[in-house]
Formats: sequence, structure tokens, C-alpha cells
Amino acid sequence: MPRGHLLGDLDDLTGIDPLDYEDVLGAQGMARVKEPAAAAWRRNRTGWAEKYVMERLAKADGDVDGWGAVHAAVLAPDGSTHLAVARERDTAGRPDEALRWAERGREETPDDVTPDIALIDCLCDRYARANRLRGAVALRRVQFAARRSPIAYQRLRTAARTVGCRQAEREQPLVLLRADAGQRQRSWYGGPVLVDALLDDGDVDAAWGSAAETRAHDRQWLALADRTRAVRPADALGVYRRLAGPLMKQTGNAVYEQLTGPLLSMRDCHHRLGTDDEFTAYLAAPRAGHKRKRNLMRLLDQRGL
Repeated sequence: MPRGHLLGDLDDLTGIDPLDYEDVLGAQGMARVKEPAAAAWRRNRTGWAEKYVMERLAKADGDVDGWGAVHAAVLAPDGSTHLAVARERDTAGRPDEALRWAERGREETPDDVTPDIALIDCLCDRYARANRLRGAVALRRVQFAARRSPIAYQRLRTAARTVGCRQAEREQPLVLLRADAGQRQRSWYGGPVLVDALLDDGDVDAAWGSAAETRAHDRQWLALADRTRAVRPADALGVYRRLAGPLMKQTGNAVYEQLTGPLLSMRDCHHRLGTDDEFTAYLAAPRAGHKRKRNLMRLLDQRGL
């Protein structure tokens, strides 16, 4: 491969993969490519093309240390680059070095930066295999404090259960979640994480109370109603009726499909309460008022409503 094909004006790399030309260049040709590539990378270690070519050249040589050096030149603050280096060493059969790199990633993450999720997962997996279970709990605790999401709560709970400290590790996260809920902090998909956490724990009564106090998202109310319909049919019925109301005023096949869910659940609640006639009367009104919506009528018939 001519030098100009790899290097553009001012020796800037273009991002062409040198491994595509390895058979043509041979060992001597690849060695000649490395010299200008390395020089360009030293001048601009943050450049994507420079880094990519050096990474591919190291791969061609099986140079794990060289590959790691390219990545280590610019480390992401969240530890994700450390994880990439750790994985490469692990693949090369150097697990101890891999663990050290992963631990470095966690240790070197600034307090104001959320650690990379995959890095924490990797470390927890390593610790679990090495029977360092309390270390895994500590990592999950830090992860939850940094990113209070339902999945982070679940992972902390799972780790805590393995060492028999679930109750102790539950109290402080719930304190944090209650504080978030009091400040009206929502999760990225809506609603306070506190409700999701309590529901996931199976603490349904507490979840109901928190949902009412913290203005839960409709998604959370629906999950609560679905989980408790068998034992709290009257409460669940109120949720389904509220969710069905706005849908009754909308049009479109997707809306009609969505509407059938609450209606079927309402019918089940009325049956449990022994008030089937009330549901029949409730459904008669929209059937009469929306009889021109043929697709809706057909769908209701198909669902037995």
C-alpha cells in the first residue's frame, strides 16, 4: 500500500484499516507502515484515525501491551477505557492484569462522574467468581448512590442477598429514594424510582402509599393494579377506569388496542367484586357512543367485550 494511501496531507491518518492490506504488504511492508503511523499518533493521540490505525497495527502483531498503550493515552473519566484494556488482557489470558485495570478504572473515576455500568458489572462478576462477595456489594452500593435507577436497586439487592445482608442494604437506598421522591425527582421514563423499588421488593402496600403520595406515573399505577388486582380489586378498578377514560376519547387502531387492556382488567375486577352488571352498563355507553368506530367495535367483539 503506497504511503499516501495511509497518510493524507500533513501525514494525517485517514482511517484506512492496514489489516486489509496485510497479505499484500507482508511483514516488511507492515513494518514500514508502523513508522509514519506511530509518528502521526504521537503528534495527535486524541485523533480517531491515528488511534484506530495504531490499534489495528497492534492487533496485527498480537501486541496486547501496545494496544493497551494506545488506549491508555487518553482514558475516559468513567472508566470505560480501562474496561476495554481489561477485556483485551483477559482475552489474552492475563486475568490478573485485567482485574487490576478494571479496579484502576473504578478507583480513578472522579467523585462527580458516574462509573461506567459495564465496568461495575465486570468487577462484580470478577469478585463473585473470586468469592469477594462483600466487595461486590460495596460496588453495587456505590453504583446505586451514583445512579438511582430500578436496575441499580435490583443489582444491589441481588448482591446483598448473596452475603445475607439484604435488610441492612435496603434501608439506606430507600432513604435516598424517599428523599428523591419528596423532591419530585423522576426516573428517565417517568415516576419516582421509590415506587418501582417497593413494588420490585414485593412491598405492595408501601408501594400503593408511595404512589399516592408522590404522584406516580401511569405506568407505575398500571403495574400496581396488575400486581394487586386479585387481592385489591376495588383499588385496581379505580386505576383501570382512570386510565381507560382518556383512551375512550381518542381514535386510531393503536389506541383501540391499548384500550382493550384496561377494559379486560376492569371486567376481571368487577367479576371479583361480584358486580358484573356494573361493567356491562359501563361498557354499554361507549359502545353506543362510538358505534361508528368500526375498528373499535370489531376489536371489542374479538376480545369478548
